[in-house]
Amino acid sequence: MSKDLSRYRKEYLKGVLIEEDLPENPIKLFSDWFINADSKSNEIEPNAMSLSAIDLNGVPITRVVLLKKFSNDGFVFCTNYSSTKGKSITKNPNVCMSFFWSSIEQQVIINGMASKVSEADSDNYFNSRPIGSRLGAIISNQSEIIPSREYLENKLKKNNQENNSVKRPKNWGGYIVDPTSIEFWQGRENRLHDRILYKKENNIWNYVRLSP
Repeated sequence: MSKDLSRYRKEYLKGVLIEEDLPENPIKLFSDWFINADSKSNEIEPNAMSLSAIDLNGVPITRVVLLKKFSNDGFVFCTNYSSTKGKSITKNPNVCMSFFWSSIEQQVIINGMASKVSEADSDNYFNSRPIGSRLGAIISNQSEIIPSREYLENKLKKNNQENNSVKRPKNWGGYIVDPTSIEFWQGRENRLHDRILYKKENNIWNYVRLSP
């Protein structure tokens, strides 16, 4: 089976990224871009990101997860620590996160080191989830083979509780990614996109412009 996709093409005309407008701290620029994506774009979940890691066999893996928090300390997401990505991060904490907000023609790529957040923070993130999502985290042995969808739904029925006392399983929690580099991409006309790369050395951020 073959399909030619060359007709899918558009011009990028919605923004510019110039040095005169750049802050010293890329977290400030990320915050500005995220607020813009949240308020002015058509993105349903602007906090959705592609998370890439290296699995136990040295093969790259990618999954879409949701960003839960960001600050100067780093970027937080939550997952099952026993999942494929959780095991991968345990072995190799180097990860890459990518945000693409197509409607405003912007992309951010973040490289950094992931480490677990505190038990208290994981509890807080877990307790902020709807009851159904908490139960789902409890019954799902993420990434393991299961016999059927019915098997999963039966487990949910057995564990269903109509209260908010569901406790966080120990194999579920948050990671915080300490960024070492952050690239900002702004689509431009004729594919001459703006690319600004921030890199952190000795806790000091510096940036350069990259050729598109």
